[in-house]
Amino acid sequence: TAGKAHRLSAEEKYQLLSDLRAMGWNEPEGQDVTFQQFHFKDFRRAIGFVMRVALQAEKLDHHPEWFNVYDKAHITLSTHACAGLSELDINLASFIEQVAVSMT
Repeated sequence: TAGKAHRLSAEEKYQLLSDLRAMGWNEPEGQDVTFQQFHFKDFRRAIGFVMRVALQAEKLDHHPEWFNVYDKAHITLSTHACAGLSELDINLASFIEQVAVSMT
């Protein structure tokens, strides 16, 4: 994963995050991260979502920061190796969106 762990430039972020922004991902001012909060029908679905994402994150050796309360999962992505957003985050966010759509 080291080859993909370069910090995205402002132009790269603009291009690569545009689809994710349309799906509700946000970058807080002054932080080089992206986050999204997902809502599910119930706790079981929320935890199923978290587990599916966890398995992929483990395969990629790229782990999100997340917080779960009952039917919600808040996920923040950033790459520690480059202290900001990288292609790893974009790829994991795209996978997360696919899982979320399949769970609703």
